[in-house]
Amino acid sequence: MPEDKVRQIPFIQSLDRGLTILQAVALSKQPVSLGELTEILGIDRSSAFRLANTLRRRGFLACPAGRKDYILGSSMWRLSHRYDWGNMLIRVANQQLKLLATQINETAHLAIREGKYALFIDHAAASNVIAVAGQVGELVPLYCTAHGKALLADADERELRALFGSGHLRRYTKNTLTSIQELAKECTLIKKRGFATDEAEYTEELRCVAAAIRVDNDVIVGSIGVSAPMTRFSKERYRASAEQVCKVAQAIGILLSNADQATDRDADKAVAEFA
Repeated sequence: MPEDKVRQIPFIQSLDRGLTILQAVALSKQPVSLGELTEILGIDRSSAFRLANTLRRRGFLACPAGRKDYILGSSMWRLSHRYDWGNMLIRVANQQLKLLATQINETAHLAIREGKYALFIDHAAASNVIAVAGQVGELVPLYCTAHGKALLADADERELRALFGSGHLRRYTKNTLTSIQELAKECTLIKKRGFATDEAEYTEELRCVAAAIRVDNDVIVGSIGVSAPMTRFSKERYRASAEQVCKVAQAIGILLSNADQATDRDADKAVAEFA
């Protein structure tokens, strides 16, 4: 929807300001003071206090013990955990997922993070006689699969040790990375180039490339990628496929970031841009 039309739609100013507060607190790495909220909203301190106190009363904001600034409250966490983000991702990404599988003629997968694993939530099959199975509902390790490593792209060594511990990681094939330090270097590389690879690290003779799906605040919400037997997925073809995977991941991220304003025409446009 064009920005000028969005501005013409009637809105409730106090509700808009309340949502602005929630967004500011959610994006801040530190508790947000009343003074900061007053500056963000451009209103007087008493009005900002009433808005923040109303959100606090309903559990959407909270104050850390002994402090007067704000963090997100328990109501926000309850709502976010009840919402099926995976289902939303499937709906938004389905068309791009199918087109990606058709263009590369290999099985394409969509995944989200589930603890220490990547969970496959959707797939689009290729027309090849021998193709990688759909695997929807399967959990695979984060550290040795392309989807998993794409989901870990922003993690540093400290975060990886907190997640996996300090010991060696389980080896699935001769190519599996088993060192946290090596995995941290791999994550840095993945973030820099935009995609992750799996060179038979989890399953013998299987090659995969995947990219993280990011929303407008740069948070990773999922991954998309393609898999194929190494005999058919040459390194030259692999690199070209990585470019396509990155484009579709970016297109899905844009659609998710604008989900409140997206239309079917917007979806078609996003598909056309990476086609």
